[in-house]
Amino acid sequence: MESVSTLIGSHARESTALRSLDKEPSSYSQLQEQLAYTRDWLNERGIGRNDTVAIVLPNGADMASAFLAVSASAISAPLNPAYRAQEYEFYLSDLNASLLIVEADCAAQDEAIAVAERLGIPVAYLAADPAMSAGRFTLSSEMTRQPASQPGYAGASDRALVLHTSGTTSRPKLVPLTHRNLCTSARNVAASLALTPDDVCLNIMPLFHIHGLVAALLGSLQAGASVCCTPGFNALKFFSWMESEQPTWYTGVPTMHQTILARAKGNEGVIANSRLRFIRSSSASLPPQVMQALAETFRVPVVEAYGMTEAAHQISINPLVTGQRPGSVGLPAGPAVCVLDENASRLQAGQVGEIAISGANVTAGYLANESANQEAYVDQWFRTGDQGYFDEDGFLFLTGRLKEIINRGGEKISPREVDEVLLDYEGVEQVVTFAMPHDKLGEEVAAAVVCREGMDVDPEALRRFAATRLADFKVPRKILLLDDIPKGPTGKLQRIGLAEKLGLT
Repeated sequence: MESVSTLIGSHARESTALRSLDKEPSSYSQLQEQLAYTRDWLNERGIGRNDTVAIVLPNGADMASAFLAVSASAISAPLNPAYRAQEYEFYLSDLNASLLIVEADCAAQDEAIAVAERLGIPVAYLAADPAMSAGRFTLSSEMTRQPASQPGYAGASDRALVLHTSGTTSRPKLVPLTHRNLCTSARNVAASLALTPDDVCLNIMPLFHIHGLVAALLGSLQAGASVCCTPGFNALKFFSWMESEQPTWYTGVPTMHQTILARAKGNEGVIANSRLRFIRSSSASLPPQVMQALAETFRVPVVEAYGMTEAAHQISINPLVTGQRPGSVGLPAGPAVCVLDENASRLQAGQVGEIAISGANVTAGYLANESANQEAYVDQWFRTGDQGYFDEDGFLFLTGRLKEIINRGGEKISPREVDEVLLDYEGVEQVVTFAMPHDKLGEEVAAAVVCREGMDVDPEALRRFAATRLADFKVPRKILLLDDIPKGPTGKLQRIGLAEKLGLT
């Protein structure tokens, strides 16, 4: 199963594949029919396996199905529906998109349509009849009909997906992922979570991001399981979805888990009667305090995974049943993983260096960016930009993002270490430690803190607490109390650029 079309076609035809909150579910057979319809529709309008199709749709079953159907016979490029005109201008141009798919009769997508028309990119409108099952849709466009140069379903070596990196410190890079990359990663996810056709994933992750696309969607479909596609994360509705949909698992980023925990009180009955067998976390480090609270609240294993776009998501994950290591991102789960020093020599257990990966799920290189490729690859290894080490038992620990390490007058500080200390202080709910500019030291330690509801935190008392657990140079010199910490589009807390966003530059 080395392509999206063969992955979908390999399961029991009448088993449920996609579910939504307001429609009848779609079977694998119906999903196959949607793939075939989309393939023929695109091919008849000159769109084939070598053409990139941008998709701007809200989260849900239609978005999940559109991604699968487009990927099966073209190159899909899902974009965040919250982008503004200037962002659409950059991404659609950089993608060299041959087509843009948007939701029919949706005023929220007017900016994307206007930009596409200005760039000469045809627009197709997706319509889903309320009577249709989840993820079934038709397409309409004024495009001229002409044969595609490369029609039919894509193969293992064809590109299935292109995504941009976050670009927090430089121009976003284009990451191409083949069908082999995606299917390999989906197999890794399904195997590490022991997924079966009886599993149901409640997807709360955005489907323009590799985490939701591979871990929740493709990982489930690889196992013949089903995915309940929500409109996106909504803390107010999460427990009602749990009650009505009876998922066996969900995956999210740490800020989502923290928000869910804050609303667990009063929903004990829903939790007690749920079918959950585990909770998965990825895309950012999960504080040990949050992991413990999740496990105690839901009474199921909580597994932390490590992934990135360039690896088609999953790199490592903690064992599901036994042998988890708190603070670790687990054991390699698919790709080969090593730790390199500054000279690209492999380090031994316990030695901290840059994490590098190699395998069938790893991209072969960024598009049209030779300088980035020369910097990222050494021999067969892709350098992740993350810092960490292996323990004696082969468990991988992350100590930080190399670009996020704070350099205070030559002293190197891992923001994650400071986070974990501050989170132990009573009344602290969320923390992001980050670098702020300093005229003599170059960088100084700062922290943004969100207090628990109904509780107050004195910044000076928090600094004194930190000083009992950290060396003096690691203690934040500035602590800001905020109602909410700025987050990225997936809900991930972002350290890079935070000082500027908070007016500390």
